[in-house]
Amino acid sequence: MKRARVRGIVDSRTFQHCVTAVIVVNAVTLGCETSPYLLEHYGRLLHFLDRTALVVFIAELSLRLYAHRLAFFRDPWSCFDAIIVGISLLPASSGMSVLRALRVLRALRLISVVPSMRRVVAGLLTAIPGLVSITALLGLILYVAAVIATRLFSGADPEHFGDLGESAFTLFQIMTGDGWSDIARPIMAAYPWAWVYFLLYILVSTFVVLNLFIAITVSAMEPQVLGDLQEGLDQLERREQSSDALVLEELRRLRAEIADLRATVHGTPGQPDGPGGDGPLVPSAR
Repeated sequence: MKRARVRGIVDSRTFQHCVTAVIVVNAVTLGCETSPYLLEHYGRLLHFLDRTALVVFIAELSLRLYAHRLAFFRDPWSCFDAIIVGISLLPASSGMSVLRALRVLRALRLISVVPSMRRVVAGLLTAIPGLVSITALLGLILYVAAVIATRLFSGADPEHFGDLGESAFTLFQIMTGDGWSDIARPIMAAYPWAWVYFLLYILVSTFVVLNLFIAITVSAMEPQVLGDLQEGLDQLERREQSSDALVLEELRRLRAEIADLRATVHGTPGQPDGPGGDGPLVPSAR
């Protein structure tokens, strides 16, 4: 009985909202610690809030582990929360000072406590196989284009296309749209036809392959969105059914009250109207 009560508490919306508030406050606190001014004037308060948030997270995970027992480890989001909090418990000595910076990972717990974020991440995880294929395709296109660019433009621009690595990095920069014209124009001055190469590369890598990432991600999110819509429709239908049931129950209650009033005013059907049952009582004339 006690375990069921704890389970009801940790699974309640109020408890989840409180945990979400603590996560947000902790994320803001960790951001404030990056400011030398705030750290100098409010360092003790910031450290106190950080340690308090860590204690709250440990207590929350302990309650969830007690309430759900082994089912806690079968939930991937619970394991995610345990790993994030566990990283914060590692000693941040001089040799492991990077672990202190990893405390900000606690802000990622918002993903597990906010249902909409969970659905987005779940959709992205289902898109991983398709994204891996597109990434391999993009890598192949980048490799082929880098080999061609190195052979064609290494003499005109050895800084950007001197070897295969430089060419691949330059083409990746062009794919992101970062200053690609500043790279292409000097080469076009030496090779006027070079615009054909850059045009085809940008069309294939940026406008085709990168948009495939968006298409696959949207396709993976579609079942999540449809599931949310269906869940909303089911909830609306249940509310309507519950509302109809309440209306019918109210009508029955009103009918019962009207019947009671009629019985009170006119007498209960079948009940004799007087002591002898021969009619209503009439006072005798004196």
